[in-house]
Amino acid sequence: MCRMRASGYTAFVAGELGTSDAGAVMSRQATFEPALLRALLQACAQTCRLCGDECERHGQQGMEHCRICAEACRRCEQTCNAVLSAL
Repeated sequence: MCRMRASGYTAFVAGELGTSDAGAVMSRQATFEPALLRALLQACAQTCRLCGDECERHGQQGMEHCRICAEACRRCEQTCNAVLSAL
């Protein structure tokens, strides 16, 4: 798999984890399970960190969309870590 395709896949996974899975678990009106939420947020933060690292490398090579993606991944990682700290 080429590097651009790999970074695109990582960005897709980061977006899915950040916007759907963790958010859906946090918004459910069911019994709160901190261990499950903690695991999801840790996975989301790590995925966003990896995606941000990869996209940042491409962004430094002049690919503006990768720079923007890296910024979004950093914000998502920070948000996940902030919620983890609050648990």
